[in-house]
This record gives sequence, C-alpha cells and structure tokens, in this order.
Amino acid sequence: MHPAVRTRATIRTGPVPVPRQRTPRLRSLIDADALRVLHRAARVLLDDLPELTDRLLAALGEQEPAYRAALAHDHGATWEEAHRSLRHSVTSLLDPRGTRDAAHRCTWRIGVNRAELGLPLDALLHAFRLGGSLVWQRLVEETSRSAPEDVRLLVHVATDVWDFVDEHCGIVAEAYRHTERQLAWRRENRVRLLAAALLDGTSRIADLPETAEGLRLPEQGRYVVVAVAGGRPQLPTGVRATAVPPDASVYWHSGGEVDHGIVLVGDEGDADDGRDPVEALGLSADGVPGRRIGVGGAVTGLAAVGDARRLADLALGICPPDGGTIRLTEHLPEALVVSCPELGATLTEQVLGPLLRLDPADRDVMLDTLTAWFDCDGSAQRAGERLYCHRNTVLNRLRRCEQLTGRSLARPADVVEISLALTARRLLRG
Repeated sequence: MHPAVRTRATIRTGPVPVPRQRTPRLRSLIDADALRVLHRAARVLLDDLPELTDRLLAALGEQEPAYRAALAHDHGATWEEAHRSLRHSVTSLLDPRGTRDAAHRCTWRIGVNRAELGLPLDALLHAFRLGGSLVWQRLVEETSRSAPEDVRLLVHVATDVWDFVDEHCGIVAEAYRHTERQLAWRRENRVRLLAAALLDGTSRIADLPETAEGLRLPEQGRYVVVAVAGGRPQLPTGVRATAVPPDASVYWHSGGEVDHGIVLVGDEGDADDGRDPVEALGLSADGVPGRRIGVGGAVTGLAAVGDARRLADLALGICPPDGGTIRLTEHLPEALVVSCPELGATLTEQVLGPLLRLDPADRDVMLDTLTAWFDCDGSAQRAGERLYCHRNTVLNRLRRCEQLTGRSLARPADVVEISLALTARRLLRG
C-alpha cells in the first residue's frame, strides 16, 4: 500500500473524541436520591388523599359543567371514583410494577362507567390531567415543606409522573371509545328489533314511544311502506336517503330478501298530498335490472305500519319478474287475487277451466285473444291489429270463448269474473 494511502486510512479509522458525559454511577445516585424524595412525599400524600380528592372535585365542578352535573346527581359515587383513581396514581409512584395492573383496571372501569353515563370524553380526559397536575403539585408542596433542598431532585422523576398520566389518559380514552361503540351497536340493534316488530305487526303499544324515538318518526301521521327486492340499493339499516325532501321523514330497514322503507307522507287526517314515497327514499327501478318496487297504500299512525308493510308486499308480489314499480292503489284487482292465491286458483279453474283444457295451441289462441280484447278496452278492431288478424276473427274467437266458459262478455258480472281469472292465471302461473 502506498504510504499516503496508509496514512489517510489511519487517520480515518482513528479514535473519535467522545463528549464528556455524566458517569453511570453518578446518574444512578441522582436517580436513587430522586426516587427517595418522591417516595417520601408520596407516602405523605396517601394520608392526604381525602383532602386531595376534595380539591380535585372542587376544581372539576368549577371548570367542567359535565362534572358539575355529575356531582349534583351523585356526589358520593363521583367522589369515590376520583378517590380510587388518585389512590392508584399515588401508590403507583411507590410501587409501579406491583400496582400497574390494578391501576389499569381502575382506569378502564372509570372509562366504561363514564361512557355509559354519557359524560363527554373531553371532560373525562381533563379530569385525569387535572388529577395528575394536583398530584404533582402536592408532591412539590410536600417536598418544599419537609426538605426544600430536595425539590430540585423531583425534576428527575417529573417525566415518569407525566408518562403515567399520559398512559392512563390513553387507557381511559380507549375504554370510553370501546364502550361507546358497544353502546352504539346495542342502540342500533335495539332500534332494528323495534323496527322489525313494527313492520311485522308484533310491536307492543308500550314500545311505540321508544320506537318513534329510535326511528325518529312521530307516533301519529300517515305512513306508506315501500318494499324493494332484486337489484337492491346499498343502504344500511336506519339511513335517511340523500334525496329526502325537507318535509319528509323515512326509515330504511334492510331485510333478508326484501328491504322496507317506512315513509311519513303526511299528518294524521291529511288527504293525499302528492308526496312520492319512492322519491322520498331516493329509489328508482329505472336502469336497475331486476329491481322490483312495491308501494303500499297509506295507513294512519305508526302502530299501523305492519298493515302498510303487508300492502307493500302485496304490491311487490304483482311486480313483473324483470323489474318495475307497482303502486298498490293502481292495481287493486291484482292485489285482491294475490292476497289469496287459493281463491285465485279456484277462480281460474272455475271460469277458464274449459279453455285451459284445450290443446295447447288452441288454448293459447283463445287466452291471448281474451287478453288482447280486455287490454284494448273491448275493441275487436284494435285487438285484431295487435294479434295481426281481422276483427271478425277476433269476434269469432270471443264467441267460442263464451260458449266454452258459459259466460257472456256482454254481462258486466261475467266480464269481471273473466278479467279476474285472467289476472289470477297471469300472476299465479309461476
């Protein structure tokens, strides 16, 4: 190696000057003295905990309205809670390892209790920081009284004291938020159960005030239920649709196969005011393949929502399989048929039985002709245009239908029977 290179390497790898630091022995002696001072003052604080608790609650009552209300409601329980927390704080200064778990459990219980009582988290954290500040203040006061020359040593343990306070602020906040989530879940689940009972028609009268409060709907009013299946909207239970008009209230209940929206459409005694329940829920069947929407008739009072749900389900049962919106009030004959499938099947057999027993090709021609004639308001000419045949052909087929069924298309009662039977066959065929 070249001498110059060797010299540079030697310079680079030579010893690096180290700044002078306090020796470990001196540091440990200072820490030991500081702990001795801390423990001496902490033991005195254990005897003064009742007075320290009074000071803490007085400060909280003055600075925190939430604690002022808590003290007025149950001063004894609040005092015991604060006293227990301060005792763990002080004993942790004397034996951090031995008291750590008990102190953590105490702080966690306080977080749970205060969340259940509805005390704001900010007020609770303020109480813990204020308690830590009072403990530190009393440590300094006691040391200044008994050994003023040792006050300077407390500086070496200040970080430990405030680390303890920060740690327990974190614990109490975690416990509070954990409990808050549990309470929110319980409330949501309770509201969901109340809504399910309301829609099922099994809600108790005694539960109506709680149900109204949970759903944020008045007990009195006119309600319509909307049933939705297929191509279902992604709305969680209880959500208010974004398109809700300012004067409309809705509650969305997600179910297994069918979802239901409860819509307030007016005050009790109001006539139809033109509010559209489907629009109130922000829904539409347009452009959503397979989405079926059934809109029931209006009922009066939250207690009657079970009836409204049954009407909505009836309307949903009339919806075409490929999707669409059916409003029950516009399809009452179909609703009558669907509401009692057994009678609908009996009517179909009794009225159309002779036609149904024809050869399939002949049967379909007769039924298609009857259906077209009804759809065209009894016009043979328009029915023929729809069926691509002459009007006389339509009339001949209708006369044959009359002969086979024993019913006349000139008698209103027979026309009603035939129309309902055709409807029943269409809706109940699947």
